[in-house]
Amino acid sequence: MASEHSTRTRTRASGSFVRSTPGSQSLERGLLLLRAFRLGGRTLGNAELAERSGLPRPTVSRLTRSLVDAGFLAYDHQQQGYRLGPVCLTLALVYRASERALEVALPLMRSLAEGRRVNVGLAMADQLEMVYLDSVRLSRLGMFRRIVPGSRIPIASTALGCAFLSGMAVAERKALLARLRQAHGGGWPALQRGVDAALASVRAQGFCRAQWQAGMVSVAAPLRTPGGELYALNVSFPVPAASTQEGDENHVGLLLRLAADIQAAWAAADL
Repeated sequence: MASEHSTRTRTRASGSFVRSTPGSQSLERGLLLLRAFRLGGRTLGNAELAERSGLPRPTVSRLTRSLVDAGFLAYDHQQQGYRLGPVCLTLALVYRASERALEVALPLMRSLAEGRRVNVGLAMADQLEMVYLDSVRLSRLGMFRRIVPGSRIPIASTALGCAFLSGMAVAERKALLARLRQAHGGGWPALQRGVDAALASVRAQGFCRAQWQAGMVSVAAPLRTPGGELYALNVSFPVPAASTQEGDENHVGLLLRLAADIQAAWAAADL
């Protein structure tokens, strides 16, 4: 039986992963290189990998060799750079198939998107960005259809990111805000004002609103499964649709009803 002070017991009690044993620095650095690859680009050289990861070039060279040997990277001789290996697709598909919360939520998201011609997305945080688990893009103007599962957007300047922040435990949110402050440097004070306003909006009304890309407005809310997993849900739509208070309120109503329907479905599925 695990003692009351064991890391397994503390993990179960806190709802956060706790381990007292040190991690592997080499593994963490290798994963930084894998995170450097984004949608829209095929290959990256050692210089680009060093710039994106913040690691020294000699370290990158050693790690890319190991990642190629393990099959996580492949070297493209024509492009003279690295691309992800096929095993990464296997991992992505395994993750997607294991996301029961998304499986339950997706039919409800599609029904709203198709019925009301809006864009609906579900996302989680990874490092300092939000990652879309899925996005149903059906707004009338057909904008930003490049948003697909795996797309990444900023946390601090988006409704999805601020909604996720609002749902975090206080200590975890403070830690993430400290990392965002360090990452954004001199631009943080302006971003922080928006984050503070969004957090206050979620506390008071259950949602926050942002327009971080020209032409589109997003309203978002935090969602948590009965098991404690945190997500953020958004409904986005063209700016003309939000040109009146009534139009904006209609989309907020859609978001909040969808959030309630998804949480009810999660509870019924015993997630």
